[in-house]
Amino acid sequence: MSLAFQMRRLARHSAVYGVGGLVSRILATLLLPLYTHYLPPNAFGRVEIITAATAVLAIVLQMGVSSAFFRFYFDAKQPAEKLTVVRTSFWFTMAMATLGLVLGLAFAAPLAHWLGLGHDPWLVRAGAVGLWAQTNYQQLTNLFRVEERSTAFAIASVTNVVVTVAAMVLFVADFHWGAIGLVVGNFTGTLAVYVALLVYRTEQLGLEWDRDLLRGMQKFGLPLVPSALALWAINFVDREFIVWFKGLGEAGVYSAAVKIASVITFVMIAFRTAWPAFAYSIEDDREAKRTYAFVLTYLLAFASWVALALGALAPWWTRLLTGGPHYLRAEKGIALLAFAGAIYAGYTVLAIGSGRARRTQLNWVVTGAGALANVALNFWLIPRWGMVGASISTLAAYVVLFAGMTLYAQHVYPVAYQWRRVGSAVGVAVALNVAARAGHLSLAPSLLVVAAYPLGLALVGFYLPVERARIRRLVPIF
Repeated sequence: MSLAFQMRRLARHSAVYGVGGLVSRILATLLLPLYTHYLPPNAFGRVEIITAATAVLAIVLQMGVSSAFFRFYFDAKQPAEKLTVVRTSFWFTMAMATLGLVLGLAFAAPLAHWLGLGHDPWLVRAGAVGLWAQTNYQQLTNLFRVEERSTAFAIASVTNVVVTVAAMVLFVADFHWGAIGLVVGNFTGTLAVYVALLVYRTEQLGLEWDRDLLRGMQKFGLPLVPSALALWAINFVDREFIVWFKGLGEAGVYSAAVKIASVITFVMIAFRTAWPAFAYSIEDDREAKRTYAFVLTYLLAFASWVALALGALAPWWTRLLTGGPHYLRAEKGIALLAFAGAIYAGYTVLAIGSGRARRTQLNWVVTGAGALANVALNFWLIPRWGMVGASISTLAAYVVLFAGMTLYAQHVYPVAYQWRRVGSAVGVAVALNVAARAGHLSLAPSLLVVAAYPLGLALVGFYLPVERARIRRLVPIF
């Protein structure tokens, strides 16, 4: 297949997969004033803590099988073999998610105290139900991904989002359940769609369990568990540091910055949803390596442009999307978090090399180094600069991740990545962002700076001749 065809294929599936994420991000952003109106910063911070706790438990309970599912599904050549992979993964996930639910319900009170949530165990209980629903829902929707049925995946995602948003508005604004209402509303749509998917997939989900297959999947996936935990630490442990050093109020302000910067996460989620199935489905190694190289370049160029739009316009995003003066300081962390998300997007491209080579054993070393850097910087920076220090730590950790995975993946699965172009894509965006914010530009000039990004790429020689020819047909100025 030609490179152009592969790029269109990845872009098409990423765009369709991203519909659900786009709807979710838009609604979450639009609802941010509602949350900040009904929830004080300390309550918002409590929701972030329970979200982080359920995320880490989900990683442990899945034991890497969710990651191994994609590799083993595409390794299976016959339909019966693929069905065995589906059923073994489903029942293992169901068993482990149920174990997590039981533990969460049984030990809700001590867990609430240990997490710093006070003496109310109901937030932990709600989080345990959400953990069960989300873990099982993810496994069923993974079937749409390996089948490359992006439209069906998008329908399930959008339905989930619509039901979830309606529930959150009801529980927070009408019932005034506070933080618990936000958590309960968040899993309501997931649970409803999961039940519908169970009915839809009844014929595929017969009782079948292949122990040898499961052992093989765990051998592939278990080394990824500490890696995933390290990634979780980078993403969420800074909230705990902020709570310890600065209090729940500061954690709430930081959460607002994360929510605004998470527009870059939409790019990430859409791409990550399509990426594993797409990457493993390319059987020829030469074609795969060439495709991976261009994917890294184009993804980082696009993600850097989005990060520039968030960072250069951070003061206006903050004023528009937060409901009061207590959250205005969130603007100081948006650019740092947005560029961290762009760097992480590049990391996911690089990481596929170890999976394709089935050399995942040392992924944890790379992610562990990033996590250690994050923790060390949190100890140093958060007491001094609060949520800004946490933002700096996150960006630095993702840079360490990117560099470490470059070294490891290139060792086990060498790819001729276009490093000069990658550096240009990120460097131009960073330079323009610094120019906009250091110069304290008003809104109109800041918008012009964002719009100038493609021109800036042209000035540093980013575009290949064939790309310049195509652009000239569309925009003669190039």
